[in-house]
Amino acid sequence: MSSPIARQRTAQQPSEQPARLTRNERLDRLPFNKAHRRLLVASGIGWAFDAMDVGLVSFVVAAIAADPLFHLTATEKSWVLSIGFIGMAIGAALGGYVADHVGRKTVFTATLVIFGLANGGMALAWSLAALLVARFVIGLGLGAELPVASTLVSEFSPTKHRGRMTVLLESFWAVGWIIAACIGTFVIPNTGDWGWRWALLIGALPLLYAIVTRIHIPESVRFLEAQGREDEAERAVRYFEEAGGVAPVPSPKGRPLPRIRTRELFGSRYVARTAAIWATWFFVNFSYYGAFTWMPSLLADQFGSLTKSFGYTLIISLAQLPGYFLAAWLVEIWGRRWTLSVFLAVSAVAAFAFSQAGSVAAVLCFGMLLSASNLGAWGVLYAVTPEIYPTRLRGAAAGAAAACGRVAAIIAPLLMPWFLGLAGGNKSVAFVIFAGAFVLACVAALCLPERKGLELED
Repeated sequence: MSSPIARQRTAQQPSEQPARLTRNERLDRLPFNKAHRRLLVASGIGWAFDAMDVGLVSFVVAAIAADPLFHLTATEKSWVLSIGFIGMAIGAALGGYVADHVGRKTVFTATLVIFGLANGGMALAWSLAALLVARFVIGLGLGAELPVASTLVSEFSPTKHRGRMTVLLESFWAVGWIIAACIGTFVIPNTGDWGWRWALLIGALPLLYAIVTRIHIPESVRFLEAQGREDEAERAVRYFEEAGGVAPVPSPKGRPLPRIRTRELFGSRYVARTAAIWATWFFVNFSYYGAFTWMPSLLADQFGSLTKSFGYTLIISLAQLPGYFLAAWLVEIWGRRWTLSVFLAVSAVAAFAFSQAGSVAAVLCFGMLLSASNLGAWGVLYAVTPEIYPTRLRGAAAGAAAACGRVAAIIAPLLMPWFLGLAGGNKSVAFVIFAGAFVLACVAALCLPERKGLELED
């Protein structure tokens, strides 16, 4: 017969054993390791391609307008600039929705294949119609790329690094934009009528490396558990644990999630945050794409030289990186909402100052401030969007928000000729409007929920 002390120890034993962590908790508590760096680079390359496309097309359109084969009018230039964003809007909405049904990794890999094929088609285009088709398909691929990649990164990131990892994706966007500015500045003016074609082909050189790298990234653990694919989910977690030198401890079986109902985004539980995030995306993209897709042309008109305008655009582009790294540092200190709001407020001030600037020095100063603050805010926006929705809606929600932003990116370049006409070709009215849009984005950002320090499913 056992003693009272033995019975007491036996009774206490179950409660002394720590509960096994779920797979998501194991991921959330991991140290940052080489697998996270690999994911960041594989995802960031897609960001770089998006920036290179958006950045190069502004140079390319300026060059195509002078190409004797095309002789683009102002209206045709606007359509070439905008039709890619139409594709991006459709691609973002469809890509996020499909990622919630077939998996993040499937879309994550397919986006760059689509982009590569269409980019080659654009480089070989011999008519305006072929150019427009290629731009549209490029948009489909890149439109799905950014929200799906940011969703995948947020689902694999440790909790205390999640904000910084997602914001740092935008640093790749800045690198891509700088590469585009370098190609536009040094390749297009020095290679004759075919310069813009060579620029497009050079810009796509890292594509094969990016696709091969992505094949080895595992599918989202949260998606696999939602589908009841337990063995695959366990292998995906161990991929990150082994890279960090953490001994795996098997988790209890996950729980399949309810069927996806996209209309929940507009139900009583999520409608307020959906309205806030859509408004923020719309006004940020309206100001950014309206300003920067026309930047080389605006600077050329103001200072009378296309070559000089390319150089000034390159200088402004180089100022983007400090904004990203500052945002990545502040996002885990101030939180998502305040970091985003402060950067948007600074963007509004810079856009208004840019509208009044006349000298080269003033334009460059305010252009650099606008670039750094605006794109720093954009990085935080990509960080906060996947965090405010549950796993079963995350892809569709992030894609729909990005699509709303892409709609603004369609509208703004088309309206730029009208904005410029209101001021006799001067940039003042357009950038006052952009400053006002940044203020509206700041107000909307203040309505978003704060997610700093919380695990993704809390």
